[in-house]
Amino acid sequence: MTKEHEENTPSQTDMQEQEGHLSVEQTRISPDAGPTTESIAEAVLFASDESLSAARLADIVGTSIKQIRWQVKKLNDKYQANNNAFRIEEIAGGFQMLTLSSYNPWLKKLLRVRSDSKLSPAAMETLAIIAYKQPVIRADIEAIRGVAVGEVVRNLMYKGLVKIVGRAEVLGRPMLYGTTKKFLEVFGLNTLKDLPKIEELKKPPP
Repeated sequence: MTKEHEENTPSQTDMQEQEGHLSVEQTRISPDAGPTTESIAEAVLFASDESLSAARLADIVGTSIKQIRWQVKKLNDKYQANNNAFRIEEIAGGFQMLTLSSYNPWLKKLLRVRSDSKLSPAAMETLAIIAYKQPVIRADIEAIRGVAVGEVVRNLMYKGLVKIVGRAEVLGRPMLYGTTKKFLEVFGLNTLKDLPKIEELKKPPP
């Protein structure tokens, strides 16, 4: 072999470095990599509102019970390392994703808000009238419902769903009522234009 040929031939060290570089590139996980057993198990537990047995979870994910228990341990280790507010706990013979008890004071506030937002049929009917007829005076609401609505309107205002938006230019200048930003948030609307059309709310003919 000539000296010139030796200079153009990669050395064994160079080849090893190249192979090592390739192996690192091949094993590197792309940010767009598909779901893994771990991520699928995490997604299922996140979406479930009840505990899932290891056998049931393994069946959904498509793996073994032993693998599920291992993945749960890995997930909990990751949650703890990241100081996440939740863990996967064994509850009622199964696994369920739960928030840590140290966060209970804030969760109680959330549950109280949800409870305060529950509406009776009478309140829902009154709120619907205000939503579709706003700005509207109380007398018009009562004319449609056929009953007094003073207490119901006050309750809706207390819950932050209804507010006074002005006064009508009629005798006595009664208050006008309309819905609030919270009303849109509670019912998942972007604007009042997203309210269902009246025709869509009518019952279909028998």
